[in-house]
Amino acid sequence: MSAIFQPLNGEAELHAPKLRLVSVLFLKLRRGGGGRRDLQIYAHGATTMLALGLILNTLGIGLFCWAIFAIAVYALPFFVALSIGMTAFQSGAGLIGALLIATAGGALTLVLGQVAVAVTRPLALRIAIATAFAVPAAVAGHRVVFALSQFGVPSPAWREVFACLGAVCVGVTAWMRLIVLAEARPFEPDGVVESPS
Repeated sequence: MSAIFQPLNGEAELHAPKLRLVSVLFLKLRRGGGGRRDLQIYAHGATTMLALGLILNTLGIGLFCWAIFAIAVYALPFFVALSIGMTAFQSGAGLIGALLIATAGGALTLVLGQVAVAVTRPLALRIAIATAFAVPAAVAGHRVVFALSQFGVPSPAWREVFACLGAVCVGVTAWMRLIVLAEARPFEPDGVVESPS
């Protein structure tokens, strides 16, 4: 065993390395005998940060999930805007021109989809339009939930199960938002809105 040999007051003492490390933590280390030791707990900051980190992580994940469901309707307009913007940029429109064209294309897609659902009378056509908006939202929900489940779920089969459940939830949310939004503001061709009885 290695020991440290230090002269102290003209005499040589033998100190073990483990004893020196402990003596740094406890300033008044008593050797032998009984008595009370003043043990101080140095974990105040660590436990506070751990609790604060758990709370903030839970709130952050909850906020992220709320954002996924809140923007689920905009998955198709975003995809259209991204496709139009990339095509415009590659054809030489420049960065600002591509951003303007992409923004206009995405906004136009969203407005046309909402107006189309509100104007159409046949239920099958309304369902088809809402499904066109829900499918990209479901794909985006699948990808996001699959990516998030990689942090906490070790089994690939369960990751896929959770991702499919997330896809269904986000797709149904986007579908219902588009249908409810269209029913909340009925649109009559002659400009008169009838109040439901």
